[in-house]
Amino acid sequence: MANVAVIGAQWGDEGKGKIVDWLSQRADVVVRFQGGHNAGHTLVIDGVEFRLSLLPSGIVRPGKLSIIGSGVVVDPWALIREIDAIKVKGVTVTPDNLKLAENATLILPLHGEIDRAREEARGADKIGTTGRGIGPAYEDKVGRRAIRVCDLADPASLGGKIDNLLLHHNALLRGLGAKELERGPILAALLEIAPKVLPFADSAWRLLDDAKKAGKRVLFEGAQGAMLDVDHGTYPFVTSSHTHPGQAASGAGIGPGNVGYVLGITKAYTTRVGSGPFPTELKDDIGETLGQKGKEFGVVTGRKRRCGWFDAVMVRQASKVSGIDGIALTKLDVLDGFKEIKVCIGYKLDGKTLDRLPPLAEAQEKVEPIYETIEGWSDSTRGARSWSQLPALAVKYVRRVEELIETPVAILSTSPEREDTVLVRDPFA
Repeated sequence: MANVAVIGAQWGDEGKGKIVDWLSQRADVVVRFQGGHNAGHTLVIDGVEFRLSLLPSGIVRPGKLSIIGSGVVVDPWALIREIDAIKVKGVTVTPDNLKLAENATLILPLHGEIDRAREEARGADKIGTTGRGIGPAYEDKVGRRAIRVCDLADPASLGGKIDNLLLHHNALLRGLGAKELERGPILAALLEIAPKVLPFADSAWRLLDDAKKAGKRVLFEGAQGAMLDVDHGTYPFVTSSHTHPGQAASGAGIGPGNVGYVLGITKAYTTRVGSGPFPTELKDDIGETLGQKGKEFGVVTGRKRRCGWFDAVMVRQASKVSGIDGIALTKLDVLDGFKEIKVCIGYKLDGKTLDRLPPLAEAQEKVEPIYETIEGWSDSTRGARSWSQLPALAVKYVRRVEELIETPVAILSTSPEREDTVLVRDPFA
């Protein structure tokens, strides 16, 4: 069985949705294994745009089983809205093609309220969360007070579990000077949504074990990126889950030896949404040009992304920590027309040269990028589907990126369209 885990190798928004969709034609099962509906994947298929947050990208392909694993925190109302929205575009989601891990943690409306209240209380020191309650839901999970999908099937005990949840959160809300929450509305809302969600609930680990026995191919779909990992990212400006491929195993419910090939997704430049260090950020006309050409706005929030040159130091670090076997390089076409392209090959900090991103946030803010300048190209790469269709200088840029990150490029994406892809190595091979 040849399985593949897809993860972001930067700060998210690398174009994972298109790559997962493209790879899913070779897979039988597609699994989301972490994150929540703060993650957004955009697919463009025959000119039709699909924006997914919770649903695995394989859901748009007939005959594929999509699974939302227990490592994902699930807003049940957002899930049903997403299912309804994609139905309008001709994709029908049923319990036959979508399974939701019965032990997955639920995001409740109170999580979003607390998320937003805490961000507001931080003032100028905001972390930059999406305000959708992802962090507080993960906190409840590790605090052993979460409401899970399986709890919806046991209304008799649901009220007591809500009481336990509110014991913690109302104390927090009192401290923030916010209004406390009552059990009744929360219980009523969960009982109302339960019949819509429970038909999708199943044992994800058992389904994956069955797939393994049948020799089926599994595609593990990550959200966010390696540098947003709660351990290995730019802490505290990170997400609340592990974004690395090790989470693909635990967040789906399968042994780590079954994860297989690790494909890291990275843009040909760098972007970041929200707060946090960004050594190669460009606050000039070049940064604006990258943002405009790349249409750099968040899928979920619509927030404008910060843009900068490719940071080879950061991606190399992400590749080493994540055990990335190959890179899918996306949005190469955005660099078309630049006379010169810069790549960060090191940092300067307090008179010293660094070949890694330091762990301290204050140091990450202070590092200065060391750039290598590469000649750009004037011909278009957009829509190329083979190496022979790429300008020689574009190929030279890709090869230099490979050298600097010490990881080969396995896939090259030259537009948002599904088929505008150059396959160097099939990760499933």
